[in-house]
Amino acid sequence: MAAPVIAYIGMGSNLEQPVDQIKRALLELGRLVDSALLAHSSLYRSLPVGPAGQPDYINAVAKLSTQLPPLELLDALQAVEQLHRRVRNERWGPRTLDLDLLMYGDQLIDNSRLQVPHIRIPERGFVLIPWREIENDVLIPGMGYLSALATEADCTGLVKHGG
Repeated sequence: MAAPVIAYIGMGSNLEQPVDQIKRALLELGRLVDSALLAHSSLYRSLPVGPAGQPDYINAVAKLSTQLPPLELLDALQAVEQLHRRVRNERWGPRTLDLDLLMYGDQLIDNSRLQVPHIRIPERGFVLIPWREIENDVLIPGMGYLSALATEADCTGLVKHGG
């Protein structure tokens, strides 16, 4: 069996009780085969990115230890999304649950199904600020240190959620 790798998962929801969607997804991440949920951020409310007129998002970041290879982990994350009735109709459109594999160890992965580290990390305050809450000094391959990226992030509309 492969040695465990640390992976970070970005989480978002803006449909069908988003707070509950994220909380349930955290429980499900904790039950992934050959994986363990090590930590997760608080929940944050953020403005939507993409088409106008959608509700605000609830976001969080989770830290996993996993022995799953990257594409198997991606498949497992997409299976969790399907449990939440995720529909992929519109790019950056509203969704019940979005799970993004942000980082997988120190690996650089670029294929038709997966790009890791996630290419939009530097532009997403709703990822960087929750992530920094659980792991401040991660070196994101090809991007720099999380703490520096978070300092420069646009955090307009981002607030810690009370629930």
